[in-house]
Amino acid sequence: MQNSIYGHENSSFTLKEALTVIFKYKTVILIVFTIVTTTAIGIAFMQPPVYEAKASVLLKIGREYLNRSELSESSKPVLSVNQEELTTSEIQILKNNAMMKNVVTRVGIDKIYPELSKNVSGNMNPLDVAAENLEKQITVEGVKKSNVLMVSFQHTDPAVAAKVVNTLIELFKEKHLQVYSDPKSSFLEKQLATYQTRLRDSEQNLQAYKQAHMVYSLDEQRTLLLEQRFGLDTLLKNSEHSIYESEKRIAYLKRQLKGISESKTRYTNSERDRIVVDAKSRLLALQLEEHELLKKYQDDNVLVANIRKETELVKNFIKEQEEDIYGKAKSSNVIYQNVEMELIKAETELTSQKGRLASLRQQLRQVDKNIQSLDLSEKGLQELKRDQQLNEKNYQIYLTKTEEARIAENMDRLKIANISVIQDAAVSGNPVKPNKLLYSAIGIVFGCISGVGVAFLSESRARTFSNPLAVERLLGVPVLAVVCNEEG
Repeated sequence: MQNSIYGHENSSFTLKEALTVIFKYKTVILIVFTIVTTTAIGIAFMQPPVYEAKASVLLKIGREYLNRSELSESSKPVLSVNQEELTTSEIQILKNNAMMKNVVTRVGIDKIYPELSKNVSGNMNPLDVAAENLEKQITVEGVKKSNVLMVSFQHTDPAVAAKVVNTLIELFKEKHLQVYSDPKSSFLEKQLATYQTRLRDSEQNLQAYKQAHMVYSLDEQRTLLLEQRFGLDTLLKNSEHSIYESEKRIAYLKRQLKGISESKTRYTNSERDRIVVDAKSRLLALQLEEHELLKKYQDDNVLVANIRKETELVKNFIKEQEEDIYGKAKSSNVIYQNVEMELIKAETELTSQKGRLASLRQQLRQVDKNIQSLDLSEKGLQELKRDQQLNEKNYQIYLTKTEEARIAENMDRLKIANISVIQDAAVSGNPVKPNKLLYSAIGIVFGCISGVGVAFLSESRARTFSNPLAVERLLGVPVLAVVCNEEG
């Protein structure tokens, strides 16, 4: 019979001791191994098969991710997201709760979760619970360094798993268009109509301003006015010089007359007649000049008015001379008569020159006024032109943007999205779990570990020594003999 010593301490086993314990508790180990292994294999074979449906989706860089400024003249689009942001955004669209509810509604709660109606309490909505469960069970992953999304779902029915994935992707396309669509064609059309009206009004205002201020070609009109002013200024200076010369000549003739003895009979009809004839010639020349001016200008023109004034002066002079012709006594002093005739001519010419000078000054003032008015008109004209050009630019921008918005909305209505399904989810014939072979192997390993563990645990709690080595290790003295019973 084996010796028993109470209160001994457990210490590490050697290989021999371990084998001794295993051999001692072989029956217990076998029983535990059988139970654990059988249980694991039973659980593996009793679990219903689960099938997985997978689909892959390609996210192409399309119009949804391009940003176009509404007020920018350039229509060059700018990519608003990078690849990582794009993938993350699309995953969030795919896995949002509203999408899950739509999938459950289309496929049916009873098909996806047939046991849900029995397990859900009365105060909870089965659709909400089903959507939450589906959101947890749906797997969406982005493939590294690509724009591909992998969508997968596991279910005991392979047809239901494939239908859930395909329905989710179909709803994803619609939701994608809803999220990125920006229905703004109606707004742009209103803005386009507004700027079209503004453009038409600005064009009409510009045309009316030109007609009201007689402004058509500013550069040409300014050039003509400056040339006219230069010509008038030249004529004015020449006229002033001529008047100065005439005044000097008249003063000289007057001094000469004083030196000649005056005679009451110095006048003759022939000399006076010749003066009248010369004056009438001048009158005829003025009338011809007036006739030529009337061909070019209206009656209220300054040049015509000045010619008429000068003509009236000559007419009055002729009338005075004709009335005086018969009241003067005849004279035989030819020198005095000649000087006097020259004086009269000089005075007549001086009067005409003064009238022309006044006319030139008035014309010059009018030209200066026209130039000033043209400068003021140019300022208003430039403002109207800028307004018209701005409205034209805005009109063209909104016209382009409106066409782009119409095209985008038509593509949205036709469900044309930059999402391509690489592979639809197919009905799988091979379950992904349970893996019976793996479960069996795990059961065998765990059974072995459990059996051995129970054996060593039982040995550590025993109050006997299984072999002489344990006694030697505890007492520190060698064992000389071992007494065994018949069973040992």
